[in-house]
Amino acid sequence: MIYVLISSISGFFSGMGMGGGTILIFLLTFVMGINQFVAQATNLIFFVPTSIVAIWVNIKNKNVDLKLFSIISIFGIIGAIVGANVATLIKVDNLKTIFGIFLLIVAGHEIYIIIKEYIKTKKET
Repeated sequence: MIYVLISSISGFFSGMGMGGGTILIFLLTFVMGINQFVAQATNLIFFVPTSIVAIWVNIKNKNVDLKLFSIISIFGIIGAIVGANVATLIKVDNLKTIFGIFLLIVAGHEIYIIIKEYIKTKKET
């Protein structure tokens, strides 16, 4: 039952384009105690069907710039190949640390954006 809840939460955020995979990795490693490598590989498999659905909905709603999509896809594939090979060379504990630092950077950026928007709206009123 916990897997259904975890995958539903992750799928919801994936569909919104808000990093459901990041949430999935966090829940699998910290809540379920699954190895970081297994969690990240599971996320990659989870990502395929959820992203196909999200892409289909967004193309249907004309929210996709197909030229930008093509460029990003090509270089994303190259980056994925390099990243997957690099990840296999890193110890699990180091990979967890790198992932944690990444999450802190993303969280810090999001907080910065929220504060910046708050200040902007305060000045406008």
